[in-house]
Amino acid sequence: MFFAKDMLKNYLFTLLMALLIWVVCLMPVPETPLNQVSLIDKWTHCVLFGGFSLILWIEYHRLHGIGSTWRSLSCTLLLPIGFGGLVELAQAYCTHGTRSGEWLDFAADAIGVVIVQLICMLPARCGAKAKKDGAGGGNCKNDGHR
Repeated sequence: MFFAKDMLKNYLFTLLMALLIWVVCLMPVPETPLNQVSLIDKWTHCVLFGGFSLILWIEYHRLHGIGSTWRSLSCTLLLPIGFGGLVELAQAYCTHGTRSGEWLDFAADAIGVVIVQLICMLPARCGAKAKKDGAGGGNCKNDGHR
């Protein structure tokens, strides 16, 4: 009970984004003019899972602080990619043919997550370095000079 309450309180936006992804990825897709855009489905997966990863990254580091630990990496990188795999399996086996699970969709999920992780790592490392050095707002150059 307390675990669920804490998860809801601490990761509210992550859980809402996961619910949004779950609904969007499992409902039948209507015909739109965007269907003419090359690889629109892959772009959508990339953006949805990149957004999911960003929200999870922000909420995780707000709670646990900025740091480059294996736990942080596993939570903010592997969890969204694993969730992408679950969504693809649900599309393949639970939508009665209205959606299909595809390896390329899973790859797009992972690419979106990895891009966000790489973007988030630079400011996180700079912030951690500045905090370690005792500087309030240092630049992230590692040239040995102050």
